[in-house]
Amino acid sequence: MPIATTEAHASAPVGAPRSVATVVGAYIALTKPRIIELLLVTTIPTMVLAADGWPSLGLLVGTLVGGALSAGGAQVFNSYLDRDIDAVMKRTRRRPLVTGAVSERGALIFAWVLSVVSTLWFWLVVGSPLAAVLSVLAIVGYVVVYTMILKRRTAQNIVWGGIAGCMPVLIGWAAVTQSLSWTPFLLFLIIFFWTPPHYWPLSMKFKGDYEQARVPMLPVVAPVRKVAVEMLGYAAAMVATSLVLAWVANMTWVYVVAATAAGAWFMTGCVRLYLRSSRGEERLKEMRLFHASITYLSVVFAAVMVDPFITDVLSVR
Repeated sequence: MPIATTEAHASAPVGAPRSVATVVGAYIALTKPRIIELLLVTTIPTMVLAADGWPSLGLLVGTLVGGALSAGGAQVFNSYLDRDIDAVMKRTRRRPLVTGAVSERGALIFAWVLSVVSTLWFWLVVGSPLAAVLSVLAIVGYVVVYTMILKRRTAQNIVWGGIAGCMPVLIGWAAVTQSLSWTPFLLFLIIFFWTPPHYWPLSMKFKGDYEQARVPMLPVVAPVRKVAVEMLGYAAAMVATSLVLAWVANMTWVYVVAATAAGAWFMTGCVRLYLRSSRGEERLKEMRLFHASITYLSVVFAAVMVDPFITDVLSVR
C-alpha cells in the first residue's frame, strides 16, 4: 500500500554463505515491515471506535495478524513486479530481490502464500467474510491497479493507488461489526486525502531516482509549486474530513481539539513548503513534511482511539 518509508533493506552479498536468520530476514524485508506497522496503527483505533471500547483480545490480535499477512503479501507482489525499478533507484537497490538474497520464484511463492493465508485467516479465524473480501480488494488494488497499471503510466498513480492503503480501516471496522457505515468511510477518506501530501515530499527528495526509473511521480513531471498547491488542497480536504468525522461519529471535544491542532500544524508545514517553492529556494525541507505527515496521522488516530474512553468518563459524570 502506498505508504512511504525511508527504510533501507540490507542483505548478504550474492553467493555468500547465509544463515537461516539471514534468509528469514530477507523474506521479512520483502514485506516492508515499516509500511505494515503504519497500516496497523490505523487499524487498532478503528477497531476501538467500532467496539466503543476495547474489542476482545482475540479479535484484536487476529485482525492485526490477518492485516499484517495481507499487507505483507501485497508488498511482496509489489517487490517482485518492481524489481527492475528497485535496481536503478539508490533508495531501493539493496532490497532482497535486487541483491539476489531472495529468488524471484521464492518471492512469488511467498507473495501468493501470504495472500491466500490472509484471506482464509480473516474468513475462518477472525470470522469475518466481509473483512476477507475487503482484504482481497486491498491486495488486488495495490498489486494490479497501483503497481501494474497506474505507477508507470500516470502522475496520479499515488492518488488512486493509495486507495489500497486506506483499506485497513474498513477491514478493522468490518472485523468488529460485520458491516460498514459512514464512520469507517470517513476514516478511509482521511487516509486517502493524506496519502499525496505524505508521499509527494518523499518523491521530491528522490526525484532523480524516479526520473532514472521512469516513474512519473507528480514531482517528476510537474513544477514544485504546482505539486505544493495540490498538496495543500489534499491536506485541506483531509483536515475537513477529520472534522466531519467528529460530527458523524459523535466524537468528544478531545478529538476535535486534537484533530484541529494536528491539522493546523500540518497545514502550516504545507504552506511553508509552498512558500519556499514560490521563492525558488533549493532547500525545500521536504523530508521534514514527510515525517510530519506520519506524526499527523498518528496523532489523529490516537485521538480516535482515546475518544470512546473519554465518552465513557463524561457519561459517568
